Amino acid sequence: MATRAKRQPRIEPTFGSGSSSLLDLRLTPQDRASAPGGKSKSRKTSKSGTTKKKSPGKPAKSQRPKSRNGSGGRSGAKRRSGRGKSRRRTPSGLGRLIRRGAYWSAVLGIWGIIAVAGIVGYYAAYLPPTSEWQVPARPPNVKIVAANGQLLANRGDTGGEAVRLEQLPPYLPNAVVAIEDRRFRSHFGIDPIGLLRAVYTNVTSGRLVQGGSTLTQQLAKNLFLEPDRTLKRKIQELVLAFWLEAEYSKDEILEMYLNRVYLGAGSYGVDAAARRYFGKSARLVTIAEAATMAGLLKAPSRYSPARNPDLAEERAQLVLAAMHEEGYIDGQEAKNALAAPAKVVRRYTTASENYAADWVMDVLPHFIGSIEGDIIVDTTIDPAMQQAAETALRNALKENRQKYGVTQGAIVTLDTAGAVKALVGGADYSKSQYNRAVYAKRQPGSAFKPFVYLAALENGLTPQTIRHDRPVTIGGWSPQNYTKEHYGPVTLTRALSMSLNTVAAQLAHEVGAGTVINTAKRLGISSDLNKNLSIALGTSEVTPLEIASAYVPFSNGGYGVLPHIIRRIKTVDGKLLYSRSGDGRGRVVDRQMVGNMNVMMSETLLTGTGRKARLDGGRPAGGKTGTSQDFRDAWFIGYTANLTTAVWFGNDDNSPTQRASGSGLPAGVWKEVMDAAHKDMPAADLPGAPSIPATVAAPRKPGPIETVGSGSEPIPPAPIGGGGGGGERRGPLNLLRNLFGGG
Repeated sequence: MATRAKRQPRIEPTFGSGSSSLLDLRLTPQDRASAPGGKSKSRKTSKSGTTKKKSPGKPAKSQRPKSRNGSGGRSGAKRRSGRGKSRRRTPSGLGRLIRRGAYWSAVLGIWGIIAVAGIVGYYAAYLPPTSEWQVPARPPNVKIVAANGQLLANRGDTGGEAVRLEQLPPYLPNAVVAIEDRRFRSHFGIDPIGLLRAVYTNVTSGRLVQGGSTLTQQLAKNLFLEPDRTLKRKIQELVLAFWLEAEYSKDEILEMYLNRVYLGAGSYGVDAAARRYFGKSARLVTIAEAATMAGLLKAPSRYSPARNPDLAEERAQLVLAAMHEEGYIDGQEAKNALAAPAKVVRRYTTASENYAADWVMDVLPHFIGSIEGDIIVDTTIDPAMQQAAETALRNALKENRQKYGVTQGAIVTLDTAGAVKALVGGADYSKSQYNRAVYAKRQPGSAFKPFVYLAALENGLTPQTIRHDRPVTIGGWSPQNYTKEHYGPVTLTRALSMSLNTVAAQLAHEVGAGTVINTAKRLGISSDLNKNLSIALGTSEVTPLEIASAYVPFSNGGYGVLPHIIRRIKTVDGKLLYSRSGDGRGRVVDRQMVGNMNVMMSETLLTGTGRKARLDGGRPAGGKTGTSQDFRDAWFIGYTANLTTAVWFGNDDNSPTQRASGSGLPAGVWKEVMDAAHKDMPAADLPGAPSIPATVAAPRKPGPIETVGSGSEPIPPAPIGGGGGGGERRGPLNLLRNLFGGG
């Protein structure tokens, strides 16, 4: 302690030039607050150098802690030190905590960025090089139009045309933006606000309620990626979304999106959806229809107006509210749209034109090969004839389904050059897309007999040639007539009009089955035909299209045709890819033979089994009924000098009908279709009908015969004379017709 009492004299710093001592600012132990010297009582030195004792009761106001040489008292130093710590401890600790938090946050943020960049880089490495990135071409659309330019259908992977953004009403793209991506015009490919909101909503709800994808992200996914839900796909989607935003304008991105997005029912793009649901182009949709389509984006199947109209309307109301909130439509427009919601047009899915469009797509590759871009196919279809055929078929099935036990039908109409003017492949396209008019092979029954009779005429017989209608047996085969009756000697004209099976069998036996087959093939039958005599009764199967085309030579003067539906194919830019040319098969029947056949075939409508098919105004026409074994198929195929039409009724499972025959339901539908088709056409005579004297056969009382499945037609009462002329036709006109073969 004695050493502590001995203090060194204070050395004041001097700054004079004469001083040899330097200023030493190094700390010594005595400079610290807890130095040993701090225990001595402090003294205050006045400016004059004298010291003053402190007043024991009141410390001087100007009293300050002495310098760190220990001049202050120990207890006072501790108190002052304690008060200083109490004032500084909390801010210092909080500051250190904040600083540490900021530091580690920065560290973690940097590592997080590095980790994210690594993950992004890893999955982005699976993408092709950026130099190879390009938006794939939209799948080509095939626009199929009628002969007058009216749209029949769109075909291809999209189901609709590609439309420019400026061609659309502004409320259609605005509806999509309003409900799917409100900040589309301002974000850079991703929407952080929308993403955070979606995450919050999904977390709080405990399930996936909202998606945070922007329109750009959705487009990137649709263009380049598979729809699987993986981290890899999501990261690649983000990378590609940034690329799209960098390469294309907002309008270009929106246009690509609207032309490619899936909107249900096989519709890709707004034009396909507009035609599918509303039967119109996207260029013509209303605000309510635009809102309905935009509502489909969330879940095309769930909100389909065709499947769930109530849900679709509720969703459309949300879209309209969003459009109004964003200022895309005003209050009055929103009210009007709510008051008149969109209505689905179901004809798009049921229309018979779809059968024609499907056939176009089947044959299209034969003309142009692969389809590289959007094309327009001009067809031969006449919309008025098509509609008339569809209406007639549907009404007939609706009214006679139970009566005759028929569930399906087909109609095809050709002009004299073989161009298909109408084609109905079934009762309802939405329920069955199978095209019976083109592909269904059915037994034609007696509708095949004209080829037998033509072969007989070409081998020297005439419409007035007499053959005996009587029981016959040829090689163990005994064909029977429909009515179980026989009429004795009849002309070939009468035999054909009455559809007598025994006479047809005799003729086939005389000329040979091979000759009959060759005749049918020459006129246009392309299906395989069985080389036996039963072919005379139509036991070999054919399609409605081919047998109609084989009847056309009777209509056009003897020229064979190739049935066709495509006239011209061109690109949307007008480049011609194909144009039909050629004359078909050329002459296949001598003109005199055509005239003879027309004399015989016209008698079927005048006095024979096809009387129900007589056309209004006495328009000349010829045709033939047909009924296959056990009434499985009922046909009427007939023609005028302008058109040829084939009508078929039956069941897809080949089950028998309830005695439906060609002289009933098909003949009536044929008349309805042909009357409508000829509405504005002047009447014209059938080609080449000559004046032919008839041989009159004596009447003969029918006799009973054994019933055998025959495929013939109901036969009207036997007339007086074999050449024609029913019981209702009497007097000089009747006699004249008998003399000239009923022509």
